[in-house]
Formats: sequence, structure tokens, C-alpha cells
Amino acid sequence: MATARPVGDPGFEDLTARARIRDAALRLFAERGIEATSVRDIAAAAGVSPGLIRHHFGSKAALRDACDAYAMEQVDRLRADMFDRGGISDPTFLGAVQPAARLLQSYLTRSLMDGSETAIARFDEMVDIGERWMLDHGMGTKARDPRAMTAVIALMKLGVFVMQDHLSRVLDVDMNTTAGYIRMLRGFVDMSTQPMLTTEQADQLHAALDRLESDGERHRTASDTVQHEDHGAEGAGTDDGAEGAA
Repeated sequence: MATARPVGDPGFEDLTARARIRDAALRLFAERGIEATSVRDIAAAAGVSPGLIRHHFGSKAALRDACDAYAMEQVDRLRADMFDRGGISDPTFLGAVQPAARLLQSYLTRSLMDGSETAIARFDEMVDIGERWMLDHGMGTKARDPRAMTAVIALMKLGVFVMQDHLSRVLDVDMNTTAGYIRMLRGFVDMSTQPMLTTEQADQLHAALDRLESDGERHRTASDTVQHEDHGAEGAGTDDGAEGAA
């Protein structure tokens, strides 16, 4: 294990300055959005100069990439702590991690909403990780399409943060507070443990979707055939016309 650098050591100060910048950027990006947050805003929040941000990260885009990577890493760690390391059975765990978890989830939602290539790649990564995690833990084994299920769940969770103003209004509690976060999580827990369909209803809906999918394939095949025949007829007409002119 590496020896901790003492306070005052240049390497220690350099590391803590970088972490301060990253954490300040992550908070401001989550609150305001990435485009609306300037390098000067981040520097002021971190207590550093804009030049130091350029020294550590080079640009706001690179700083945002660092925040993305850090947020994903921390969310993965929290998930592992919760389910793989016994956090779910520890009554003090949620209280200890919920401020950080709220911030990370808010940040990742903002990052995905801006529509950048980085955000798209991060969402794909989230779905990949979620699908592997669910299958590794025996969840989704009965799903017809585990990837679709994982992607829908991921978007449902992110949607809570996108529409948090509406959720705060209908529940009469601010989602940015501990009380609001607790109530939101209770909703997710109850939703996850209460089947919304019976097995028979699920089978019936899957059968209806199978029929819809099959009908769609037949219609596409028929349409392609008609288009092909039309193109063939047009070609034949052109040839006949050319022969007549000759």
C-alpha cells in the first residue's frame, strides 16, 4: 500500500487541488448543467485559479470527462458496497452514502441530457454494466429481452431526476432533501417488489407482442416485394421505349 503523502508535500497539495476542482465541477454541472457552468465558476467554487484548472485538466471538456469517469466509478463502488459487501443489511449505510449518491445520480442525469458523444457512450456503458450485473445476480434470467429491460430501468431511474420538480410537487417534498430522497427510494423499492402483472397477463402480452412483431415482419416483406416489382416494371418500360425509338 502506498504511503500517504504528508500535508504540505507538493504532491499532496497537487492531488487535493485536482480533487477539489473535480468535486466543485461535479456539483456545479449537476446543479446548472455543463453548458451553463464556466471554468471561472468552477475555479471560484474550488478556491483555485482558472489557470490551475487548465494545468490539471487542459479544458472544460476534459474536466467533464474526468467527472464522468469519476461518477461512474463511484456509482459502481456504491452498488457493490450495497449488494456485494453487505451494505443493504446495514441500517446506517444509506444514511452515510445518500448525500454522495444523490449528487452522483444528479450529475450523471445532467451529463446524459446534454446529448454529447461522451454522454451517449456513458449511457451505453451504464446499460452494459447494468445488464451484466443483473444477469450475474440472477435477475432478468426470465426476461425475454434482458438488455431492453435494463435500458428501460436505467431510463426510468434517470427520469426521476429529470422530472424531479414534478415529483417534488405531487409528493409535497423537495427531492433535493434527504426526506425527498428517502421517499423516492421507497417508491423504487415498492415498485421493485410488487409485481404489476400476473404471470398469465405477462404471457398474454408477450404473445400479443410476438404477433405484432410477426405481422410487422410480414408487412415489411410484402412492401419490399412490391417496391422491387415496381422498380423492375419501370426498368422494363424504359427498355421497351428505347427499343421502340430505335
